[in-house]
Amino acid sequence: MTWIRAVRLSPLDLAGLGLVGIRTRPMRAMLSALGISISIATIVIVTGIPASSQRALSEELTALGTNVLQASPVPNDNDPVLLPPESVAMVARIGPVTIASAVANTHAAIARSDRIGEDDYSGLTVLAGKTNLLQAINGKLQSGRFLDAVSARFPTVVLGSVAASRLGFAALDPQQPAPQVYIGQDWFTVIGILQSAPLSPDLDRAVLVGWPAAQKILRFDGHPTVIYLKAQEAQLDAVRGVLAATIYPEFPGMVQVSRPSEALAAKRATETTFSALIFGLAGVALLVGGIGVANTMVISVLERRREIGLRRALGANRGQIRGQFLTESVVLSGLGGVAGALLGVLGILGYSRYEGWPQVIPLTAVVGGLGSALLVGVIAGVYPSIRAARLTPTEALSST
Repeated sequence: MTWIRAVRLSPLDLAGLGLVGIRTRPMRAMLSALGISISIATIVIVTGIPASSQRALSEELTALGTNVLQASPVPNDNDPVLLPPESVAMVARIGPVTIASAVANTHAAIARSDRIGEDDYSGLTVLAGKTNLLQAINGKLQSGRFLDAVSARFPTVVLGSVAASRLGFAALDPQQPAPQVYIGQDWFTVIGILQSAPLSPDLDRAVLVGWPAAQKILRFDGHPTVIYLKAQEAQLDAVRGVLAATIYPEFPGMVQVSRPSEALAAKRATETTFSALIFGLAGVALLVGGIGVANTMVISVLERRREIGLRRALGANRGQIRGQFLTESVVLSGLGGVAGALLGVLGILGYSRYEGWPQVIPLTAVVGGLGSALLVGVIAGVYPSIRAARLTPTEALSST
């Protein structure tokens, strides 16, 4: 008795069989792939566009000080509290703190010139400022430049927006000699004017002098008045908890620390809302694409019953039939996934550019979309492939 052994198809042969339906019916294959490509493009777009919008909103909220804290002495008229001169450096050594800066009241008087009474500008405050103050408060210059390591050692000042208006300086003209103001008993050159600082409105009425210059010229004692810091948002509450003890270890109760900005709570709420929205829309899009591929494969089995019967009559076993249709389903979904990912990326780039948002391409969404497309192809092709494999040669060949 002669035993006939079934021929095992190589992966290359199986792939060739899976492409038969695609090659012979290219229009139907293109429309089938279009369904899944639209679904994957939707997944990428509904993930990427909200991510770009969220990034833009996050940047706007961050500009409102979501990661900024301020620390200052508790007001005490009878016995003013003096923060240690080394407190700024101590704060900078806290792990999650990314930048620490400070200002200090020099108690010096300022005037437009030495011929004008000091009382005319009593609403302005002369502050010693660190060179990194602008970064710590998200401040911006209206004109000129800010204090740096060199200018902070010389009699130069940067004016707040209100202080500049009170002193009669609308802007600095680089083509003209720099104006001067009279502080204490010395002349100081104005090198910059700040824009209004929403995070620190007190600085709008300030005249900022370099820390070393204030110590040398104005006899400043080096005790900071307000400490500004930025920290990692996730660790902001933890930093706030140890800040007072870090600044003044002997008397932490004499230090008051600002509460985190309300914008931080809003930012966290938007992140949670966006995440839920993204997952919901992506799930619906993937479900619709999967149903489309499954429907296409079921129709393909019904249309190709004669082909299935002929292959079975020539010796193809059920496993080979299942493999053929399952491969075709995966290939259709894969092609649609690649096209959909490209369409989605182009859609994100175009829309975010139109809106002026940061262009964010979520790699997880692109890779996840392609993976989801292949997974959908497998799931959508299981039932049609099993149905095709169950057809007997006589049943398939006798169908009309």
